[in-house]
Amino acid sequence: MYPLVLLPGMNCTEDLWLGAGLDDAIHPVLSKESVDAQVDALLEQLPEVFVVAGISLGAIVGMALALSAPQRIAGICLVSTNANAPTPMQYDGWNDWIRRLDAGEDAGELQQSILSGLLSPRSISDRPDLVERALRMGRETGAARLRAQLRMQGSRVDLLGRLSSLRAPALVVSGRDDEICRPGFHTEIASAIPRARLVSYDAGHLLPMERPHEFGHLLKSWQAQQRA
Repeated sequence: MYPLVLLPGMNCTEDLWLGAGLDDAIHPVLSKESVDAQVDALLEQLPEVFVVAGISLGAIVGMALALSAPQRIAGICLVSTNANAPTPMQYDGWNDWIRRLDAGEDAGELQQSILSGLLSPRSISDRPDLVERALRMGRETGAARLRAQLRMQGSRVDLLGRLSSLRAPALVVSGRDDEICRPGFHTEIASAIPRARLVSYDAGHLLPMERPHEFGHLLKSWQAQQRA
């Protein structure tokens, strides 16, 4: 079976995948200041051929990887993401976070400010353990890495119009309660990729944290199908 590479979202760590049974996966860190630089760094360090799964910013990097080096990608799983070019509101938000970091706020405080977008209302109300894990990921990411990821966000371009060229199998997974990357974004992505499967769960943006067992079983089953 091809090795599995898991790419985290912005201000997140490999704790995203805890409990999903993906313990053999490779966990690169996203620390470059542009998507292109991150793709180049990953291609230098990753196996010759692999399956890549990414969430949010990690999925954007995953799409860019697959477009840049399709011969290296045996399959791609895209979770809680958006293939469109950033909007002016997104640019403003990322620049505001950089200013707040420069003013002394830490990555955990910034994570707290968007908690309602990261987890479903049900999890925020009933799962204090998930709330603490989401905030801890921000604290562990730290200001320097988050600042680089914010600049990486600012380097994004439209990928949706290029996805029709992908020939690797794709698994597209969305959360029905995701307020950051709504289900419609995933329908667009799955419609654009020729060999895509679309799956949705009752979850928020950090879907693997809220539905680890279901997501892990889905990903492992799908990964096993991408054999040499």
